[in-house]
Amino acid sequence: MNMLISPDAAAWFKRELSLQEGDYIRLFPRYSSGGGLHPGFSLGIATEPPGRPAVQAGQGGIVFYMEEQDLWYMEGYDLSIVYSEDEDDIEYTYAPVPVTGGVKK
Repeated sequence: MNMLISPDAAAWFKRELSLQEGDYIRLFPRYSSGGGLHPGFSLGIATEPPGRPAVQAGQGGIVFYMEEQDLWYMEGYDLSIVYSEDEDDIEYTYAPVPVTGGVKK
């Protein structure tokens, strides 16, 4: 799994959550009435330092990460977080990870 955060999305997080350079954003699956990749779940955010980060990406002085126990949510997908100027909000985009290698016999 790869994670990409656009500079504008990082700026949105900094503005909306009053973050400073060196702060952390944890991404984690949470129960919700909507749904992202899995019905009944969506990505939640928290401003807390990592415990056991499995994947992380820095942007705008902020470190975005997911803990090991939360990776099931993103299995087989890459995550991009971009800013939507029209909505003045962020958008999560999930892209299937390309399958590599040959066919097993």
